[in-house]
Amino acid sequence: MEPSSQTMTRKARAHQPAADRPTNVLTHATAVLLMGVAAVAAPFAILHFTGPTPSGGVIWDFSMGLGFGALGLAALQFALTGRLRWITHPFGADIVYLAHRYLSWGAVALMLAHFALLYVFHQPALGVLNPLEARWELTAGRVGLGCFLLLIITSEFRKRLHLRHEWWRALHLGLAVMGMLAATAHVLGVGNLTDTAAKRALWLGATFGFVAVLVYTHLYRPWMSARNPWRVVSNTEERGGVHTLELAPEGRALHRWKPGQFAWLKVERSPYSLIEHPFTISTAPEKGPNLSFSIKPLGDHSSELAQTPVGARAYIDGPYGAFSIDRMAKAPGMVMIAGGVGITPILSNLHALEARADRRPIILIYANSTWEEASFREELAAMKRKLNLTLVHVVENPPDNWDGESGRVSRETLIRHLPADTRNWPHLLCGPAPMVHALRRELDKLGVKPRHIDNEIFELV
Repeated sequence: MEPSSQTMTRKARAHQPAADRPTNVLTHATAVLLMGVAAVAAPFAILHFTGPTPSGGVIWDFSMGLGFGALGLAALQFALTGRLRWITHPFGADIVYLAHRYLSWGAVALMLAHFALLYVFHQPALGVLNPLEARWELTAGRVGLGCFLLLIITSEFRKRLHLRHEWWRALHLGLAVMGMLAATAHVLGVGNLTDTAAKRALWLGATFGFVAVLVYTHLYRPWMSARNPWRVVSNTEERGGVHTLELAPEGRALHRWKPGQFAWLKVERSPYSLIEHPFTISTAPEKGPNLSFSIKPLGDHSSELAQTPVGARAYIDGPYGAFSIDRMAKAPGMVMIAGGVGITPILSNLHALEARADRRPIILIYANSTWEEASFREELAAMKRKLNLTLVHVVENPPDNWDGESGRVSRETLIRHLPADTRNWPHLLCGPAPMVHALRRELDKLGVKPRHIDNEIFELV
């Protein structure tokens, strides 16, 4: 049944672009960054102002500081990966996960430096390395270091190690929890930085904080999802092997959903399951409350999801992400460049522009290996009738009668189709990482400033 015109008016008002509402993303982002700095700096401040710590010399104190900073950064990672919306909102969940990746490297580097300085200059303090003979608190520290090293190795080399995404995720969570508990036990057991009640309270507070995030992420939020299940109402095969799943809510519809955002999807599994994947919502909020996810089988769980039968029950955690035209309400026009299945967040944004009768000029460059793999090409062509859309297909291996752009999206392609007056327009890029990195370099050479380039990150690991 078609919704009434009054319902449509209320829906359009509810999904008014975020940039038109009184929100200040920059202030929010600054506040989150300052809170992060404060979280890492607070332990040092407490140590400094709650009385002197016995010193073993400059190198000893420096090593203790490195270990202290490392554990502070490690604790912070649980907040960064907890999908806390007040953290992800100003940046986008993909950027927060990228920050988590680099800060994790930093935390492990500090841990190794802490151990190395003690091993070289204060070896007696380490005791024997044999865990069967060493003091328990020293063994706990080494167990923690080993867990965090394995976290980095299994994440950076997941594909080379042939770890399925769901296996890796369970391993990642287990190593993170074990490493954090072991490291905290090490600090409390050694006692070098816990000689006062305030300092012990600091470490117990940090432990409570990361446990609270774990409970929220893996117990409370799945419990909320269980109260709002979804049902797969269609599975449509598109060009290029893509399958579009349409889901209808059986409970509350998705809240505060913006075009271009993504959600974590679980199908025919418990809401508490660790097996879930992030997919872009390929429809616009104005076409809700049903959601569509366009999935290309690329291995792991995505191949199974693409074959989901109609009637399957699903659970959704979202929305997340900042790859949205709602942050670009004042832009005079937009450039969008997609590669392969990277068209899905672009498609969602175009649907929203179409629903809002937005007549701003849009230039879309869409690259595919072959013409047959160009998913949604008919849908995009139809959109040209309602949008001020210039559509440029680039086919790497074109058919014999092809008269459009061929090969890959090069600097020459960009020059031919992006006039000089588009340099200050937002440029939205989504596709394979090598393609996006190459495009960012070429756009920079053409004079497009980094602040005008936004790209969706495919891989969150």
